[in-house]
Amino acid sequence: MQHIVSVLVENKAGALSRISGLFSGRGFNIESLSVGPTLDSDISTMTIVTEGDDRIIEQITKQLNKLVDVIKVVDLTEKEYVERETALIKINARGEDRAEALRIVDIFRARVIDSTQNTYTIEMTGSVKKIQAIINLLKPLGIKSLSRTGRIAIARGDIRGASVREMTERRGVSA
Repeated sequence: MQHIVSVLVENKAGALSRISGLFSGRGFNIESLSVGPTLDSDISTMTIVTEGDDRIIEQITKQLNKLVDVIKVVDLTEKEYVERETALIKINARGEDRAEALRIVDIFRARVIDSTQNTYTIEMTGSVKKIQAIINLLKPLGIKSLSRTGRIAIARGDIRGASVREMTERRGVSA
């Protein structure tokens, strides 16, 4: 089963390396990984998508919590959450294909962000299924290049427990 694990980390050199090393060292695969700052520039959020049963995810969570840079680990799969992914898709766009490409872009509420005589570059944000659906429809037009961000996710509703500020203060990190 696929799991989305959200990891709050201290924004320090080597934190990403230590976390990805934990996964590779134990033979766990990372399907996608996204890292970005929070409102506090000293703290980043990592969204890791990985595969495994409950026992493996529990082991990953325990190992992550042992790392010095890690502040909090949450398996979002056990909670209500919102997720998105962004894709940039460069396609052939010649003649009648240009109009068809624009129809597909409109249907999916995507955007053409660059255009040349022979190509369109399309930006699409949405669920993994929606991203895959637009890719499938654009394939017959000729996809020249594809870049995907991987999923990012956030829990819905109120966050229970200590605030980020309280957790970092307990760990001796300024917030």
